Amino acid sequence: MKRQVRWFTLTLTASLALGACAPAEQHTDKQMSTEHAEHETHGAGDQLEKTSAKTIAPAFLKETDESIQTIYLAVAKHQDLLEKMPCYCGCGETAGHTSNYDCFIADQTAAGETTWTTHGITCGTCLDIAAQSIVAYQQGTPIKKIRQDIDAAYATTGVAPTKTPAL
Repeated sequence: MKRQVRWFTLTLTASLALGACAPAEQHTDKQMSTEHAEHETHGAGDQLEKTSAKTIAPAFLKETDESIQTIYLAVAKHQDLLEKMPCYCGCGETAGHTSNYDCFIADQTAAGETTWTTHGITCGTCLDIAAQSIVAYQQGTPIKKIRQDIDAAYATTGVAPTKTPAL
């Protein structure tokens, strides 16, 4: 189990380092404005795909980088965590999302059926918040601290966060 956690952490950390999910501090105000503008149309065009279990990736991920596939599957295992993390891509306004979890999964039943959304697939902000949150959580960081760190990292972007309930 420890080996799996270490492998997952290494994979997510490597994907962050390779730029698949650029940290918010590296975005300029102009870049954040452009990404937010792209999400204004992105939210309306999201596609959904249902799988019978949260361990089965949707077909739309087959053409993506392995790090994106890893993040999507990790999101499904960390619903409680990511429902407490806001997203700063503008999806709260454009797609009605209430947390970072909504950027990847539209619905997940108690039986495990999962309805995935393509929303997070092309958004560095969505991917970055999910990856940072999951890695920090696996390293033992308290959820409240993770939330504070995410809010602090994106506070200067000028993009309104999702209306994620306070902790």
